[in-house]
Amino acid sequence: MEILEKAPAKLNFSLDTPFRHADGNHEWQMVMIAIDLADYVQVRTIPTSKQITVLTDSGFLPCDRRNLAYQAALKLQQDYQVDQGVEIIIKKNIPVAAGMGGGSSDAAAVLRALNQAWNLKLSKAKLAQIGLEIDSDVPFCVYSEPALVTGKGELINPLGDFPSLWIIVAKPKASVSTPTILKQIDYSNLAHLDVTGLVPALKEQDYAQITAKMGNVLEPITSKKHPDILRIKTKMLKFGADAAQMSGSGPTVFGITQKYSRAQHIYNSLRGFCDEVYLVRPLSATSKKEGS
Repeated sequence: MEILEKAPAKLNFSLDTPFRHADGNHEWQMVMIAIDLADYVQVRTIPTSKQITVLTDSGFLPCDRRNLAYQAALKLQQDYQVDQGVEIIIKKNIPVAAGMGGGSSDAAAVLRALNQAWNLKLSKAKLAQIGLEIDSDVPFCVYSEPALVTGKGELINPLGDFPSLWIIVAKPKASVSTPTILKQIDYSNLAHLDVTGLVPALKEQDYAQITAKMGNVLEPITSKKHPDILRIKTKMLKFGADAAQMSGSGPTVFGITQKYSRAQHIYNSLRGFCDEVYLVRPLSATSKKEGS
């Protein structure tokens, strides 16, 4: 069987970590969205072999066990004792090592595809639980719709449709290692955010409150080593974004506005400063269902 899955990029509209668990994992409080910038993952089952192969058009991605999509296929194959192999072909559009969840979204796409191909009949919540063992962003990417994400990343509370707005995404040349950034978190000096306060603002589509409640506690840590993050953020605000911040562990920065003309102006202005700039929309719960 052959299945093609869309694997959307994610952005963190709000990201906080209240504490570190005894096992070293972080507790998260995040509002996350998927956007209409996506990889495409083709999954083909092979009944005559148990081999897993990954092919990609990106020279930056490993195609072996280090690849999260490979790990997703292997996990389902082993956990549910499936005597079939898998060929995974990934067409990359999401920048690599950008804080946009590209690898996690590819892994989530493989989980969804193989759940269908192998008739495993697993719920989204179960796929999210499995995904957590691969990477903390995989559970959200299984859903790929606006959500409040808590726990170690596995508790996904969908928020329904997202307000209509335009998002300008800029990826500096730097690549960031998430584990390296997370090791630098000093909980005694972390300025925590009102993440749960963003939820009613989104549900009521209160744009002023949305922009006021956005934030990312990792931004000061990553931007110390990568000053381009703050430069891009400053330029976005100068060119007319209503709010701008880093996504995930960075280095990607995004800005938001309600007006297409202003979004286009910010996009065009940034292209002279940054090679990778995208003008995107949020994927709402409704558009996700229509496209699935």
